[in-house]
Amino acid sequence: MANFLLRFPTTFRSFSASASSNGSPPGSRSNPESGGPMIVELPLDKIKRPLMRTRTNDATKVKELMDSIQEIGLQVPIDVIEVDGAYYGFSGCHRYEAHQRLGLPTIRCKVRRGTKETLRHHLR
Repeated sequence: MANFLLRFPTTFRSFSASASSNGSPPGSRSNPESGGPMIVELPLDKIKRPLMRTRTNDATKVKELMDSIQEIGLQVPIDVIEVDGAYYGFSGCHRYEAHQRLGLPTIRCKVRRGTKETLRHHLR
């Protein structure tokens, strides 16, 4: 497992990010060579949400998630595709909005690498 300390301009606080290439929670064994998904904390503003304009979230579900996140934290990371260094989120819309509304700077993500063709497929 790798631990990183990321520092951003003054608009962000510094935070730690744990990465696991096998999708396991921090503290578990991982194999960086496997090419599998990694669990990382990403700043919300680094995740592009191309479908946000076409979908409406259930306000009740977002509120329930906000309460849960405040009480016990995010239990299930959102799925993100990394293409050429950019991050795209297509799932976890309610969890993402809950983090936004709570004013949290980062969200736990399961990041998979993809190609531009993979991205085009998700945008259809």
